[in-house]
Amino acid sequence: MGIGLLGNKIGMTQIFDEVGNIIPVTILKVGPCVVTQIKTKSKDGYDSIQIGYGNVSSKSLTQPELGHLQKSKIQPLKYLKEFRINEESKFEIGQVLNVNSFSPGQFINVRGKSIGKGFSGLQKRYNFTRGPMSHGSKNHRAPGSIGMGTTPGRVLPGKKMAGHVGDKITTITKLKVIQINLEENILVIKGSVPGKPGNLLSIVPFS
Repeated sequence: MGIGLLGNKIGMTQIFDEVGNIIPVTILKVGPCVVTQIKTKSKDGYDSIQIGYGNVSSKSLTQPELGHLQKSKIQPLKYLKEFRINEESKFEIGQVLNVNSFSPGQFINVRGKSIGKGFSGLQKRYNFTRGPMSHGSKNHRAPGSIGMGTTPGRVLPGKKMAGHVGDKITTITKLKVIQINLEENILVIKGSVPGKPGNLLSIVPFS
């Protein structure tokens, strides 16, 4: 997996391509990210780099977090994330990574927390079909049988039932990069990404 970056979702809009087709796009504010730690196979058992994103006050971090960054002489950063790499030689601590890591036409994976939708029934959660709506029916949106009628009976583990929907980490794969703004660190990608505007996202090249 290639090196990724952290960013925030700004929102969605639409643009026109060369032949006039409408393309739904998402605007992302990506980076700049700072390399905060480099791990090697000889010392840590695997090769990876840790990046930080989002400048914050030192009061917002714990003493261990501050100590970890001060050890590398890095300013306080709100988010840290680690990415596996094949070799560590091309990175150095304190190096700044921007959207120039990506290029128009490239495909990426975007990972983040989806929008929470609260407690939902089976029709919304698992696309169950409803029961008949005619007079006398008593199972309009009921789940139906959830277990056996024997004694003792039980509900089998993994049974699809009503419950909490969304608010979980999800990944959208193979999204195409449409435009890049190097001055503002803006990435314009085709399609939608998880979460609401302002949501923290991890952007990784598709492989």
